[in-house]
Amino acid sequence: MAGFGVLILQVSLFGTGFVFVAQLAGVADCNSGRKPGDVLEIDVTGLAIQLEHSFEVDDSVRFWVRGSVFLKPGRDGGALLSQNQLREEERNKLREVSSVDGLYRIRIPRKSGQTGAEDAYVTSFVRACSLVESHLSDVITVNTDVAGNIIGVSIVTLPGSCTGSEVEDVDLELFNTTLSIMGPSPAPFPETAVFIERMEQEQAQKAKNPQEQKSFFAKYWYFIVPGAVLLFVSNAGQRN
Repeated sequence: MAGFGVLILQVSLFGTGFVFVAQLAGVADCNSGRKPGDVLEIDVTGLAIQLEHSFEVDDSVRFWVRGSVFLKPGRDGGALLSQNQLREEERNKLREVSSVDGLYRIRIPRKSGQTGAEDAYVTSFVRACSLVESHLSDVITVNTDVAGNIIGVSIVTLPGSCTGSEVEDVDLELFNTTLSIMGPSPAPFPETAVFIERMEQEQAQKAKNPQEQKSFFAKYWYFIVPGAVLLFVSNAGQRN
């Protein structure tokens, strides 16, 4: 029977890449043959960026580290998020900011998806009270361009309202975050094949019915000529 253990994740940063090292501690798994303390390494190359937050009673802006975002390479590579637990003084200050309807801000550096070079920051914010009453449940979306460069970030809380409800201190220790990476959507292609097929069908139909290719005069001359003669005769009679 397999034993129970504790999975310890260690993150080592190498430049703009990162390597995850998972260590299984405790009782060994008899089926897998691993022993206690065996290390399983998973090499995932990607981009590591810091997620920072700020919440101040006087509405000033002072950012410090909330966690790290690890962006996997490729358009559909996805992302991983590691976050710090709020300390007691941070929880108390967040409550104070919430009581005066202050703001909770986040920011990440604008980084190139190719070189990892930083270029200023992109920021977003919500009402601090909504974050408190959501029990630190939020959704963070990182926007990228077609080259994988970070161009924006947004944050919303779930729920996003402030009703003044009481929140226990234990509910403000750990963030419950959903992280998503949003790239540009491809523009729809024109239906060229359908248009060409329709034109070919119309040309084939005209080839089968040559009468349709005649001009307007050729089709209705027997109406036009008598009308023109009558108009000419009536005008000549008026002159006389």
